Amino acid sequence: MLPATRLQTTRPVRVLGLFFTALLLQVAAAREVTPGPDLGEAIYRNGVLASGKPLVGTHRTGVRRQGADAACVNCHRRSGLGAVEGRSAIPPITARYLFRPRAAKLEDLDLPFVEGIRPDRDPYTEATIARAIRDGLNSEGAPLGDLMPRFALNDADMAALIAHLKRLDQRHVPGVSGTVLHFATIITPDADPVKRKGMLDVLEHYFKDKNAVQRETPRLRSTRVMMFKVNRIWELHVWELTGEPSTWEQQLKEKIAKEPVFAVISGLAGKTWAPVHAFCEHAAVPCLFPNVEVPVDAEQDFYSVYLSKGVLLEAQLIGSRILDPKRDKSVKTVHQVYRAGDTGGAAAAALATLLKTRGVTVVNHSLLQSAAKEDVAKSIGKTTGADALVLWLRRDDVAALGAAPSAANVYLSGLMGGLERTPLPLDWRTRTRLAYPFDLPEQRRVRVNYPLGWFKIRGIPVVDEQVQADTYLACGILSEAINHMVDTFVRDYLLERIEGMLEHRIITGYYPRLTLAAKQRFASKGGYLVRFADASSARLIADGDWVVP
Repeated sequence: MLPATRLQTTRPVRVLGLFFTALLLQVAAAREVTPGPDLGEAIYRNGVLASGKPLVGTHRTGVRRQGADAACVNCHRRSGLGAVEGRSAIPPITARYLFRPRAAKLEDLDLPFVEGIRPDRDPYTEATIARAIRDGLNSEGAPLGDLMPRFALNDADMAALIAHLKRLDQRHVPGVSGTVLHFATIITPDADPVKRKGMLDVLEHYFKDKNAVQRETPRLRSTRVMMFKVNRIWELHVWELTGEPSTWEQQLKEKIAKEPVFAVISGLAGKTWAPVHAFCEHAAVPCLFPNVEVPVDAEQDFYSVYLSKGVLLEAQLIGSRILDPKRDKSVKTVHQVYRAGDTGGAAAAALATLLKTRGVTVVNHSLLQSAAKEDVAKSIGKTTGADALVLWLRRDDVAALGAAPSAANVYLSGLMGGLERTPLPLDWRTRTRLAYPFDLPEQRRVRVNYPLGWFKIRGIPVVDEQVQADTYLACGILSEAINHMVDTFVRDYLLERIEGMLEHRIITGYYPRLTLAAKQRFASKGGYLVRFADASSARLIADGDWVVP
């Protein structure tokens, strides 16, 4: 028998040890079944299990997919609201739609409408959701379609995935009320003031027209949410940024906290849009088709979509021509001229990277921002011996080029130089090729006449046709997407609807075709290299086919 003093000191220690052992076992057990905040999202979006191993899905036909190829997002989309592909309808799988009661018809569902919804089935439970994922059986025990793989998930991974489906439900979306949809447009402090006025004229008139129609449309009232669409007023917030780019993201955080918006529409930048792009990605706010010359080329991002890559696309078009193996003369040395701090610097860097990987020597001539016009001609004089000369210059600098050099091939940024209205000196016009990331003027005229007529009726001065036509196009795309969404206002779903409907639009303005898909953030993919018909003409001729680099 142990002494009393020893017994008194040992028992509490032993009891305490048993307590901590039990606690650790509980924690370990909880870790096995309690989902982490990001685990379900990693499975759903990336096809990565908690163990770090790839998710594996096996179709009824025996076809296996794994990792990102097997991720749920590929079919059910980031929003979880599904999609329609041809005759195949992928149903919504957020908890709100999975757990809802059976309904005889759509009109009896107290839910916003989405394509692919199936009203006449029993509600799922967590157990039957797990069975559907593992065994391919629906809530009533019937086999799911062949598009649905079977996944061997353990209990912890399954719990995490189901928890993510629950988190996908968004009942209160910032910038959306029962009567108003709030949107913002963002303008950087170095944006061109002429383009700014032209863009805002289009946006303000479009919103005014939209609201006039909404106010005239009678509001249908019903307790059955499926039966009607609430007509909401559109409110535009103009967010003007100030100061250095390093401060813009914080400014935007403060603005959205004060004025929550559903999405950012259009917008205008000077030298950079990168901080705005970063803000939209971090805040999960759709940023739709801003007017920028240097977009952020990050296809893995989701919330920012652009009409084209701007001068980065022009660099690809020029690079494709220089590296074309069918050319009679190979290009060994390329000289580039641009002003430091302007968007041409980013384009020149992109082209240099492309050419250097193929063994082409690139010599850059960077003009100071404060350089006089006569310094442009001096820089051109330093390009002697170049096989090709690339100019990333604005209209004023183009007009001051002076005598043409001996370079065999000259390329000019169409976006920066003024497109077909560039003031290129006469002795440059017949030897210069313009990078042209749009459809040719004659081919797009019918499509552009529609917004031009709209501008005329509303008394909107045309101060920059391309920017104003692109802004009108962005508004039209947003309007159609909102109509397709009915009352399902989810930010991710807005982008998914745009991806689904964009290629079916007829009115595309300056662009021959627009398409977006998952992991595509640039709607127009190609462009031309063009030349002037003759030295005294403004008429452009395609110098080759439409190129998608």
